[in-house]
Amino acid sequence: MVVQTRREVELIAHLMRRAGFGATRDELESYAARGYDAVVAELLNPGDVHSISDELIRRYHHEQSGMMGQFNPGAYWLYKMISTDAPLQEKMTLFWHTIFATGYPKITNGKVLNDQIRMFRRYGMGSFKTLLLELAKDPAMIVWLDNHDNHRGAINENFGRELLELFSLGVGNYTEEDIKEASRAFTGWTLGNRDYMALRAERDSIWPYGRIAWHFEFDPDDHDDGEKTFLGQTGSFDGDDIVDLICRQESTARFIARHLYDFFVAEEPPVPQWPYNEPRDPEAIEMLVRAYFDSNYDITAMLQTLFTSEFFKADESWFVKVKSPAELVAGVLRLTGEFDRPRKEILDRSMQMSYMGQFLINPPSVEGWHQGAEWIDTGTLVERLNFATGQLGDIGKPGVRQMVDRVASTGDGVISPARLVAACLDVMGVVTVSDDTRETLENFAVQGGELEIDPHNVDEASRKRIAQMFQMVAASHEFQRS
Repeated sequence: MVVQTRREVELIAHLMRRAGFGATRDELESYAARGYDAVVAELLNPGDVHSISDELIRRYHHEQSGMMGQFNPGAYWLYKMISTDAPLQEKMTLFWHTIFATGYPKITNGKVLNDQIRMFRRYGMGSFKTLLLELAKDPAMIVWLDNHDNHRGAINENFGRELLELFSLGVGNYTEEDIKEASRAFTGWTLGNRDYMALRAERDSIWPYGRIAWHFEFDPDDHDDGEKTFLGQTGSFDGDDIVDLICRQESTARFIARHLYDFFVAEEPPVPQWPYNEPRDPEAIEMLVRAYFDSNYDITAMLQTLFTSEFFKADESWFVKVKSPAELVAGVLRLTGEFDRPRKEILDRSMQMSYMGQFLINPPSVEGWHQGAEWIDTGTLVERLNFATGQLGDIGKPGVRQMVDRVASTGDGVISPARLVAACLDVMGVVTVSDDTRETLENFAVQGGELEIDPHNVDEASRKRIAQMFQMVAASHEFQRS
């Protein structure tokens, strides 16, 4: 067993907020016994993954089997976020969904979008080259960026353009001619389960199974196999060759490194400003770029470098990132333990997330969601606070009851206001707050005076008072950040 100092426990709590969706106090104790580096290794290499099983979910939600609508795929994904024992896998799935943003209004097929999320889950921590190839073959992306309308002799540039601009190289690192040549290389990369005449007429076929059976199909008769010049290289390139050339570029490594830094460490400027603004921490980006090339484009190697770095561990990176609605909702639900099994309320929780500004599988544009402080406005802030305080103030939820019992056990029959605040911050995930926040919380606690409590038989009034302090913490600046 590894003996951890308070500082080390706080560092693991920071890791779990960023690499997952937070952790309960019991989970943090288990992680602390293994040590920070061992926890990082487990996150990066989770082995067999366990979560609420699909079979059990479908017993309660038959509509989460077909997944044809727009609401259930997001609710199903929320189940995975709150129940998985491999939280980084789900966090990386969310990461890629925010970059390779694909949405329901154009696809109008929840199953196809759910399949794309499964693809991110499967490939999102492996080779970036493999991930880009899978993305190019993904039916949701093919329809989202019109590659089924990209034909030999009549190219559609949508996928080729976004592949270079938003998915890999970034603005300023390619030419308009590169876009056209890449688009030529991806001609014939289309959808299966569309009959020949419907494909040519660009109409969906209902035969034999409708859109539920969309899959990638290569049409050699529609592929432009002529010579192309892309990023200074010439050859009879196809889509595989284009992806290979993209992945060799330093600009690609830098683009992915900056996204990882922005998502896991500290906010960068919006992506359109990257050609004109230097990274917040150029040395950190260089470290991640080296990891990209040294590992042959491996995302897990980049994450290993990131999570074990001093720039990630530094105090300055703690509680500086506004949690996305998905991070906030999943984190709170992991604390409350509401979904120890499937319940119909998962749809309500998923919709509450959308009221905060993040409707999973329905990003506002190909740019995805604008992150950071842009999550907060007068409307979404109210939704965030109402959700977090409502959930964590409900003493009927099993996780809240456990947290109450743990707080009650910290005193010898009497808990002072200062001790009450400290205990609540601790059980809610070892939340570190500023002096101003702590003073505000203690001023609230003082109003009730000392809490006289029997830790072996906590009365209803005491439970409610402790839960009220949970609500105050949930409304704090720090709890809304990671």
